[in-house]
Amino acid sequence: MYISITELLSSAKQQLLHAGVETDYYELRVLLAEALGTDVVNLPLRETEADAKQIENFYFMLSERQKHKPIDKIIGRRGFYKYDFIVNTNVLSPRPDTEILVENAISAIKKNNCKNILELGVGSGCVISSILADVPDINGVGVDKSPSALEIAQKNAEILGVAKRLKLYEADWFCEDFLSLVTEKFNIIVSNPPYISKQELSELDKEVILYDPIIALDGGEDGLESYRKISILAPNLLTEGGLIFLEVGENQADDVISVFEASGMHFHGIYKDLSGIKRCISMKK
Repeated sequence: MYISITELLSSAKQQLLHAGVETDYYELRVLLAEALGTDVVNLPLRETEADAKQIENFYFMLSERQKHKPIDKIIGRRGFYKYDFIVNTNVLSPRPDTEILVENAISAIKKNNCKNILELGVGSGCVISSILADVPDINGVGVDKSPSALEIAQKNAEILGVAKRLKLYEADWFCEDFLSLVTEKFNIIVSNPPYISKQELSELDKEVILYDPIIALDGGEDGLESYRKISILAPNLLTEGGLIFLEVGENQADDVISVFEASGMHFHGIYKDLSGIKRCISMKK
């Protein structure tokens, strides 16, 4: 059967608006392209041939979007940095702002000829796998307390061809024996820890609070709980002169710097995202 792309997308947009879900035609084209087994670039603008199963798939994805499920969680992947990553509701969807963390960590690794890297809270693996893919002579370790997240991280590492250089461990940095589980010293640590305060959690969009794991969001009463714990661990995990790069929430940079300085670490840098927000900091042992 032949379908009109324009009419189908227009009808879909109206359905979503009626359900209180704001969207644009590009997002809808992504869903339709997925249902038709093509990509957005090759999606026709007028008519195309589609079978009943493909149309059924599109309307199923549309029904998921009506529940405020994000596009990437519907199609099961998301672009980040230079690569595509598998995602689901067990991992935080990669945000463009986090690319600042990746870019500056890579710059430091190349400048200092670093040999190994640790990620605390590996999630989907988008950060450490992107770094390993861009720096082929470095090895990595990633830890996360979620076994479901580690499964996704392993798959993404395999897709990017970095699995042989990445060891993944199930561990919780709040456990007293964490340093007995992770005993290696690292030149670089990266982390995008939970940094949403209790109050801010209640104000998050449905797309986030319903479909991103709460453990990847909840930063405690003031959003700084994980930073305090990591600041205690970092001096024990870094080599002398080693660096830690951390993503931080809006207006948190100065507070996080103070937390790490209280643990004996030294300020190294602040990096702004495309909106001019202080999104990443680095500290030196």
